[in-house]
Amino acid sequence: MLKNWNKPQCPEDEEIEKRLAAARAKLAVQQMQLKEKKLPVLVLFEGWGAAGKGSVLGKVIRNIDPRFFKVATMGKPTTEEARKPFLYRYFVQIPEAGKFKFLDGGWMDEITRDRLYGAIDEESYKKRIESVKRFERQLTDNGYLVVKFFFQISEKEQKKRLKLLSEEKSTQWRVNEDDSWQNKHYEKCMEVFEQYLCDTNQSTAPWYLVDAKHKKWAELQVLEILVSSIDTALKNSSLAVPLLQNQFPLIQIPKLAEVKLDKELSEEEYKKKLDKYQSRLRDLHNELYRRKVPVIIAYEGWDAAGKGGNIKRITEALDPRGFEVHPIASPEPHEKARHYLWRFWNRLPKTGHIAIFDRTWYGRVMVERLEGFCSENDWQRAYNEINEFEKELSDWGAVIIKFWVQIDKDTQLARFKDRENTPEKRWKITDEDWRNREKWDQYEDAIDEMLKKTNTSYAPWHVLESNDKKYARIKALKIVIKEIEKALG
Repeated sequence: MLKNWNKPQCPEDEEIEKRLAAARAKLAVQQMQLKEKKLPVLVLFEGWGAAGKGSVLGKVIRNIDPRFFKVATMGKPTTEEARKPFLYRYFVQIPEAGKFKFLDGGWMDEITRDRLYGAIDEESYKKRIESVKRFERQLTDNGYLVVKFFFQISEKEQKKRLKLLSEEKSTQWRVNEDDSWQNKHYEKCMEVFEQYLCDTNQSTAPWYLVDAKHKKWAELQVLEILVSSIDTALKNSSLAVPLLQNQFPLIQIPKLAEVKLDKELSEEEYKKKLDKYQSRLRDLHNELYRRKVPVIIAYEGWDAAGKGGNIKRITEALDPRGFEVHPIASPEPHEKARHYLWRFWNRLPKTGHIAIFDRTWYGRVMVERLEGFCSENDWQRAYNEINEFEKELSDWGAVIIKFWVQIDKDTQLARFKDRENTPEKRWKITDEDWRNREKWDQYEDAIDEMLKKTNTSYAPWHVLESNDKKYARIKALKIVIKEIEKALG
């Protein structure tokens, strides 16, 4: 892209000013249209050091109401960020519906820098490229406009700018070691940038090369591309997205109706095994922390199936400093205004820690599907998006344990009535629980489809037979221990 790039011809100053005025006026109008249509816009500024990214960014945002945008400068990952998946710090930056987010540097800068300095090998580079492509496609599939700019200057121009910046006391801070290293290894950097741009140039999120030699010309290119992209996105905002075929290995799993629920444990046997397995899990948690292995335990199941009691028996064995339980309810307004996976990316554990989710991202293909909180295209697409999300976690090194807590309809009814008739349990039963019960058959069909389409080899489902809660608790502990031991080798 860079080597064979036919640079657009720079117009005369008078023409630039005229077109700048038109583009600025257009952007001022579009921000209100974005708000009305709830279209989120993510703008990525990448390019050579001293190419003027920050200067152009500063001029572009002057045309936007400050309530409608945020800017983030993405430097090298912090120690805390380095203990999360590669995409974590970028996914949490995505904008709310109807707003802009501008990133000064991003995932391209991090990947190419790591590659140039030998921090990642060829295989790791390819994995990151796949991660980025999935990330960008997931955003655009879910209604985001992603606009990516690369600011191009020549080796000679970069050298001149770095010299000028270094000579002025007020601008010396803007030149860092990476910029100087880039200029000394310009050709090597050019090859890596070129390959990255080609590898990630997708029709839904293409790269736009900016001739950054002249500042006003660079600003005009960015503004005209931005307003043109917004126009197109506003026209296409109601179009359904084609469904992608699942690319991940799936394992067969029985339907819920085929699960035998006559499993049970005596009180004596339960207490004996509970003590044994909690003791083992306690030891393993120390080893997880020492080896910096993250664990994600996801719970789904019928209302009153015993998820809370099951979670409690696991957490009793853990160091409270090394785990967190996330009870997932309906999304808050700021969560609803973003990609549905955003709130789960925000709750991922650090390496060596455990995150337990009481309800999960699978709400997209159950509650949201059956209650009409998303379109059919949205929930049909979600199976693949969820498999991709869990693949990111698996590639990061996380142990992923997914439980479906299964009971029959009669057991649920008995537990509902017990909750209604016991004052200290009444808070556990709601009108929504009864409404969901009326849709039992519809939910069962949706759950069977969910299990079938997301039972991957790297994040399989485990069904807990929970008519006898004691049996389900011991089974869950055994599975958690087995999966952690497997990960620790």
